Amino acid sequence: MTFSVAGFRFAGCAAGIKKAGGLDLGLIVADQPVVAAGVFTRNLVRAAPVDVSIERLRLGRARAVLANSGNANACTGAEGMAATLASTQAAAGLLGLEATQVLPASTGVIGSVLPAAKLEAALPGLVERLSADGAEEFAKAICTTDRWHKIAHGTLKTAGGPPASVLGIVKGAGMIHPDLGPAPTATQGSGPLHATMLAFFVTDAKVERSALQSALERAVELSFNACSVDGDTSTNDTVLALASGLAGPANEAALFEGLLPVCRELAKQMVLDGEGAQHAVEIRVEGLADDAAARTVAKAVATSLLVKTALFGKDANWGRLLAAAGRAGVAFDPGAASVSIAGSRIFDKGKPLGAAAEAVATRGMTEPSYGIVMTLGNGPGSFTYLTCDLGHGYVDVNAGYRS
Repeated sequence: MTFSVAGFRFAGCAAGIKKAGGLDLGLIVADQPVVAAGVFTRNLVRAAPVDVSIERLRLGRARAVLANSGNANACTGAEGMAATLASTQAAAGLLGLEATQVLPASTGVIGSVLPAAKLEAALPGLVERLSADGAEEFAKAICTTDRWHKIAHGTLKTAGGPPASVLGIVKGAGMIHPDLGPAPTATQGSGPLHATMLAFFVTDAKVERSALQSALERAVELSFNACSVDGDTSTNDTVLALASGLAGPANEAALFEGLLPVCRELAKQMVLDGEGAQHAVEIRVEGLADDAAARTVAKAVATSLLVKTALFGKDANWGRLLAAAGRAGVAFDPGAASVSIAGSRIFDKGKPLGAAAEAVATRGMTEPSYGIVMTLGNGPGSFTYLTCDLGHGYVDVNAGYRS
């Protein structure tokens, strides 16, 4: 299947950044200057490309995204910043643009300076490969430990015309616990971290920059910021959205309604691809005083290592679920709580329903994706958090990530 959005071209190539070889450099180019918005990691330790993209996004418009895998270029100081600037300057020169119109993003091992010379050598061929249907190649080029590349497509309503297209591309499998927001201001630090989430959205809708920024923030808060593989927030997490304006006009509400399902689909793909993961699980908490309280509990359950290992073992362990909920700092009556796994209720009004009910739930836990519902009262608050199981594969990948 090919994907295209009017006004954009994509490409990917092998620049020799990854030790194991393969595609590792991707480029998105807009035919004309386009409206641009973004959200970035709130981690105090931020990579050079994050800081550069934040600064350039203040202009509100862009022409290109240059993304590499295999090297995060984080915790690399002035030398790493110079490498980011040099590579985007080289791309801009080949494309006939100002360097400030190129937004960089990087993912991979932290602590190594981006090999700018390799990127610059590969860029002429990468530019030549640009095509309207090159999104899949771009998606493959930004993968690190991903088992598959991740693309989702949707539409959004326009004023008085046919729907506009929205295309989303994401990478991520480990160090996934996004905490994304607009333009953080903390200074870069250092730390022995690796991996990241990168997401890119393009649409042909005609939009105001403020509407695109607001809609993106809202959609991200209910999707990427509501999912977790391992509870670790990366130094490089970046989400960018570009709008070419070649289709009809769209307001903030339409942008949000179009972006949200695409964001959620990509978040689910990313969590299901969690390093070593076998299951994507929606943790839904209901019945609390408000959605904020439900979110707090759902996050505590979704990030519990004991819960995640129970998911790996296909163990319908309601005790671990309730224990995680109980330490979240939100008041509820355990005697009124109910728990269902994969559609099977195993705990009702403070009492377990026995082995037969758990056996049905266990069969449901063999599916690639399923849901857990925790009803903790009769209030209006609810929230769903996406997580995955945690098993031996995660340790295998991460214990030897650099070696």
